[in-house]
Amino acid sequence: MDASATLFDTATVRQRLARAVQSGYAGFLLDRLAEDLDDRLGAVLRSFPTVLDLATPVPVAAPILERRYPQAWHLRLAPLAEAGGNRIVGDPELLPLAPGSLDLAVSLLALHGVNDLPGTLIQLRRALRPDGLFVGCLFGGATLTELRQSFGQAESEIEGGISPRVAPFAAVREAGALLQRAGFALPVADTDTLTVRYADPFGLMRDLRAMGMTNAITERRRTPLRRSTLVRAAEIYAERFADADGRVRATFEVLWLSGWVPHASQQKPLRPGSAKSRLADALGTIELKPQEPESP
Repeated sequence: MDASATLFDTATVRQRLARAVQSGYAGFLLDRLAEDLDDRLGAVLRSFPTVLDLATPVPVAAPILERRYPQAWHLRLAPLAEAGGNRIVGDPELLPLAPGSLDLAVSLLALHGVNDLPGTLIQLRRALRPDGLFVGCLFGGATLTELRQSFGQAESEIEGGISPRVAPFAAVREAGALLQRAGFALPVADTDTLTVRYADPFGLMRDLRAMGMTNAITERRRTPLRRSTLVRAAEIYAERFADADGRVRATFEVLWLSGWVPHASQQKPLRPGSAKSRLADALGTIELKPQEPESP
């Protein structure tokens, strides 16, 4: 990919994530999503001999995978860990994986930060064996909508323009289409909206810093944020997004994705017109035939 076209400053993303982990990662979202992952994997009634946790920021998925499967590997970003044991150090956009080396890949809150998500999904599909499964989640388009709107209005009022401060996130339809483009069969995309409440907007900002999620967009403004803009953004946030008790809301939309590598044993859709029974019979209803139009 042309470096001039990249959305995220990858080096900055990793530096801030490493700093957040060293300072005490705010893992409340990941803890909740790890529980959801456990439930989703529990509904899949088959074994996966070799599995990979792809770049989940902290190892919350490790106990789940190691309890369920005989061989679990964990790919971590370079600043966060060294290779050894069951850890692989690598880049989600340049996966160090042999074709057909995995049976299951999972990823929690990592893939929204890659510059080439379609490319990463294609590499994952190649690394999975036939009938292998990918299950992952990333932030969706409604994430931090309150913060985005508040900063946009504050900058417009005080500085006469708007700069990118919250990363654009994928919509659920786009995410499902990406799975299909990458060659996954039986793709599924669904959303879960989590609302976190804070005493004030600055509590949210502290948590974002503690998750390594501060602004790392390549085209971000490089000059320091004006104090007047920050204060005005916090005022707008409190005015527009506070509940009756004065606490403010922050939205995190989570997109869950799953898809299988094609295999002959998987169900195939029937050809149109090949049904051997009528839907009306199955529902116990009367099928109405279309009426002929009256002659003028």
